[in-house]
This record gives sequence, structure tokens and C-alpha cells, in this order.
Amino acid sequence: MASVALDDVDRKILRMLQQNARTSNSEIARQLNMVPSAILERIRKLEARGVISSYEARLDPRALGFGLVAFISVRVAERSDAAQLEAKLAKIPEVQELHCVAGEDCYLLKVRVPDVEGLRALLQERLPMDMIVATKTTIALSSLKESTKLPVDAASPGRALERFAVS
Repeated sequence: MASVALDDVDRKILRMLQQNARTSNSEIARQLNMVPSAILERIRKLEARGVISSYEARLDPRALGFGLVAFISVRVAERSDAAQLEAKLAKIPEVQELHCVAGEDCYLLKVRVPDVEGLRALLQERLPMDMIVATKTTIALSSLKESTKLPVDAASPGRALERFAVS
């Protein structure tokens, strides 16, 4: 998807919704000194253009018993069907992120499991090892920052380049 041009009001709306997706249109309108119907129209346009792709609740993984975060680098057999492997990996509920990467390895997975035993079971019993040559696992001792928020101030064509231009 190509970058979408955003004005300052769009960026303010996106910042507010990233902070709290349950913020009402009337509250956004109040803070931006606009009418709620104008905010609703802008949000609908942002959704239609694919800028806002979904809304979800962020759950505390530790409260639900998923206290261990690990990153698994996966090297795939040359003759493996990439699409089939990707589909299998994406179906594993503990896999929070699945990235195709450049370099020696083929994929990088971010997983959340209850503990080391859960990680062992995932590695030995749940990964499609018939399609995988090797894995390398790194366990996070602590997570200092996790976010899905994007820097919306740099979110329109040209602005990202302005922000990082070298003088």
C-alpha cells in the first residue's frame, strides 16, 4: 500500500485513537474544537483508505499466563513450499509476529508462551520441522518497550523525508 497524504487534523485523530481506540468521536471533536460529524467523516475516510485497519483491545500477556517472550529465527529447507510454511506458522496462536527476513535465516517469529516448558513444546511439537532446517531461539529477559503505535507526525509523503533529512 502506498503512503496516504494526511493533514494535521488526521494526524491528531490518529494519535488520539492510537492512545485509546475507545475515545468517542465527541471527545475527539471537543479536543480538536470540531463537530462530531466532521470527526466521524474523517475517521470513516481513514478507514476506507486503509490507514485505520482495525481496532483491538491490548491484553496483558502476563495476566493471562503468557509471561515468556522469545524470538525464533527459522531457516527453511530450499525445496520447502514457502506459502505452505507461512500458512502453518501463521496459524500457531502463540506466534504474535511472523516476518520474512533477509539474511541467513528466512523467517523471524515473535512468540509468547507461558514458560520454558511451553517454549520447548512449541519448538519440538508445533513447528513444522519437516520444512525447517534450523532454528535459533532468543529468550527476552524483560521487555522494555512493546508497541504497535506509529509516529504519525512523519506519516505523509515528504514529511518522513523532511524529518530525517541531513543538513
